[in-house]
Amino acid sequence: MARAKTDPVSPSGIPLPPWPESPRGERPGVFPFTRGIHETMYRGRLWTMRQYSGFGTAAETNRRFRYLLEQGQTGLSVAFDLPTQIGYDSTAPEAAGEVGKVGVPISTVEDLDELLDGIPLESVSVSMTINASAAVLLAFLIVVARRRGIDPAALRGTLQNDILKEFAARHTQRFPLEPSMRLVLDVIEHSTQRLPKWNPISISGYHVREAGSTAVEEVAITLAHAIAYLEGARARGLDAGAVASRFSFFFNAQMHLFEEVAKFRAARRLWARTVRDRFGVDDPAAAKMRFHTQTAGAALTYQEPENNVVRVTVQALAAILGGTQSLHTNGADEALGLPTEASARVALRTQQILAHETGVADVADPLGGSPLVESLTDAIEERVGALLGEIDRAGGAVRAIEERLIQRWIETSSYRTQQEIESGARTIVGVNRHAGESTPARGEVFRVDPSLECKRVERLRARLGARDMRPVTAALADLRKAASGSANLVEPLVAAAGAGATLGEMMGTLAEVFGEYQGDL
Repeated sequence: MARAKTDPVSPSGIPLPPWPESPRGERPGVFPFTRGIHETMYRGRLWTMRQYSGFGTAAETNRRFRYLLEQGQTGLSVAFDLPTQIGYDSTAPEAAGEVGKVGVPISTVEDLDELLDGIPLESVSVSMTINASAAVLLAFLIVVARRRGIDPAALRGTLQNDILKEFAARHTQRFPLEPSMRLVLDVIEHSTQRLPKWNPISISGYHVREAGSTAVEEVAITLAHAIAYLEGARARGLDAGAVASRFSFFFNAQMHLFEEVAKFRAARRLWARTVRDRFGVDDPAAAKMRFHTQTAGAALTYQEPENNVVRVTVQALAAILGGTQSLHTNGADEALGLPTEASARVALRTQQILAHETGVADVADPLGGSPLVESLTDAIEERVGALLGEIDRAGGAVRAIEERLIQRWIETSSYRTQQEIESGARTIVGVNRHAGESTPARGEVFRVDPSLECKRVERLRARLGARDMRPVTAALADLRKAASGSANLVEPLVAAAGAGATLGEMMGTLAEVFGEYQGDL
């Protein structure tokens, strides 16, 4: 969303500087990018307002997408249901009871085409929160684009595709760690070489924080995972600078405003120095940490849920003051269920009010130079560096996950936080302080129509029963052969998707070669 180039003034007519002075003399848009990756930041272009949506069926979710775009949303973010995330079709026994509950079910190219009906893929950026089955969803998207006459090279958007955080914190992995990493790197390699506008991975600290980590641990674990992916890409012979310039990141915005702002500033500085000093890359485009932020689902309360509007506003403010490139604001009712249309609209309006009414977009890094924010930024950088050292001594992020070092950090911090809440040492208004005698949920609570699952399964079975299975069988055989070797699997997946294979069939074929993940690390 481009903005006017006129110099802003305060409501009283006082001219505002491009950025406040910093004791280090740092400027936005200049290495190490502590103060933001662009010199003008939001003076030139606002952050992308990318609301996360998905439920029921592809058609239902498409209607929500269209509604949010009409309301001023500037990018799509797709939530997939759990069967899709793990790699099961809606017709699979494992999917029963979960179809369309926490996201949209996608089993075929036709499903994705319906989800994106009327969405101009060459101009609207599409973010897909998908990990274990990310390569399959990318294959579906490529086929959809080709069927619409769109060159896949024109596709704009991001795959989450961050499998290490699944093993560390979120746990929707399907395959063991080694083949899971192979799929991630296949997508990175393919996208770097053939999809110039596509971000092949969004390295996610969000879920690490939702699982209970501290802000320092969130940054350290995220950077450790990014280092592992970049080292893996370099081991394949890919140019580290070209790959790093295509990385995006995904962070959580929690309630302590100043620590969160400092966290974002420290993360940018650390990544810039990592790219330059660890990987020897001098390209500023590779050293710029581009990130999406989502307000904290874990901070929402089902008691007095109207209070969550305030929480989301503070968290969104932290993300903006910290220089995020895109933002999702949670619905106030998400501790009760999926957001209603009204709640989703208020969440989007929260971003729009912050953007247009508060002045926070008028100055780059508005809190830069603040003694508190600067000292917190330095302290977070130092503590993150110490944790990264521990991970390096353990043999890197993959080995640290195998040894459960990272998981223990998250579990310990989560337990400590819960103890503080239960003892009252950490205040949650409306829960352990200033709580009314009765705190009923206000207003409507969104519920996915349970009949949608039956209709969805019947429709999918009919569609699959009408297929010519000969090209499907041949394409899956080719995929199995490719998986048994060392070839990049994206093109075999695209071929299978184009032949009519389902997500479950492709993931099942890979599981025959890779095996299924067993047990918790």
